[in-house]
Amino acid sequence: MSNNEHTLPTGWRESKAHRIILQGGRLFHPGMGLDKIADLGIENGIIKHIGDVPADFQGETINCDGLLITPGLFDMHVHLREPGYEHKETVRTGCSAAAAGGFTGIACMPNTNPSTDNPGVVEFIRNQAIGLPVSVYPIAATTKGRKGETLTEMSELVAAGVTAFSDDGSPIASADLMRRALEYSNMLGALLIEHCEEPTMTVGGIMHEGAVSTRLGLAGWPAVAEEIAIERNIQLAEYTGARLHCAHVSTARGVQLIRNAKKKGVRVTAEATPHHVSLDCSILENYDSEYKVNPPLRESKDIEAIIAGLADGTIEAIATDHAPHAHDEKEVELALAPFGMVGLETAFGVILTELVDTGRISLSRAIDAMSLQPRRLMNLPEVLLEVGSVANLSIFDTREQWVVERDALNSKSHNTPFHGWKLTGKARGIFNNGKYWGRR
Repeated sequence: MSNNEHTLPTGWRESKAHRIILQGGRLFHPGMGLDKIADLGIENGIIKHIGDVPADFQGETINCDGLLITPGLFDMHVHLREPGYEHKETVRTGCSAAAAGGFTGIACMPNTNPSTDNPGVVEFIRNQAIGLPVSVYPIAATTKGRKGETLTEMSELVAAGVTAFSDDGSPIASADLMRRALEYSNMLGALLIEHCEEPTMTVGGIMHEGAVSTRLGLAGWPAVAEEIAIERNIQLAEYTGARLHCAHVSTARGVQLIRNAKKKGVRVTAEATPHHVSLDCSILENYDSEYKVNPPLRESKDIEAIIAGLADGTIEAIATDHAPHAHDEKEVELALAPFGMVGLETAFGVILTELVDTGRISLSRAIDAMSLQPRRLMNLPEVLLEVGSVANLSIFDTREQWVVERDALNSKSHNTPFHGWKLTGKARGIFNNGKYWGRR
């Protein structure tokens, strides 16, 4: 078995053909208004034909009858854990999980050891991703060591190719430092992503503060702790004129604060996770640590507000916040278990099953939020489905039903909150980096 095969999802293969014909698929690109059934001819990674592929265009034919072909999905909030926490995930295993979920690109957070706060670590992560089916874009730390004390050498990191900064999981407590971070990122044309949390209000918190936490006797994590931070950061973004991106928004009032700020012209954007639109805090009644996440699962009214925010574009992107943890780390007392869930392999299925198939959001909005918008926010080139463009594609069977089995996941860690769920929609393959990778 080749080294590459170890990095592919179970049952997938890499095609060696330099010419590929994706035959009879539904080509779907919401940004281009494209929705039609047609053949797609690709040569050396470039789209050469859409529609009638010439008879002399000889190559490997992939039957895509009944399948959906979209611009490659992109997840702008992933934890790959390498360097430093390779027992949880590596760049290779994380990319395998991403491919299995239909993603062609991911942006990885700087929660590593050492922190991704210098060009050397950025280069290391990129080198680990060479030859893999999924492209990896490191997000650099906003402050050195993610300690919230001193800004990183942001200009050097941008020169190294970084397009976004975040101290994810470690909110910047100092308003003045946050202001400076916004000013520098704005000057450099980079995106500042902030985990919005007032940490003095969440010490010891395990789950959303409310009736359920009171009944269960678990330390609460109030929604207002997130909302205070969102409001402060919006005001700083308005003052500096900089771009602010709010990660994994989880509260109804947080969504409304962002909506109101947009109406005022503040340059604020946001993302939501599949778990925050499909799971509420009552699921923690069994004290299962798989459902312990930061920010915590909230109430049904928050879920409704987030879905409405996705539908009307207040929340631009869907991101997984894929956070792998080893089995022995999660299988402890709830108070001691780390926060986080894996989500790359279930994201498309959850969104299709819970939101699209139920009519809560359109398929166009889902693909826009999982592909086009994240790339724009990260200042990455747009992916097009037209002759002459680089082929960057995700291929899905939107009718396939499957049951999530944690032990069958391709991630190195299996801490999924969706174990046992029956989902509709699964990736059949991707085309990226000049190659087709898909199910045998």
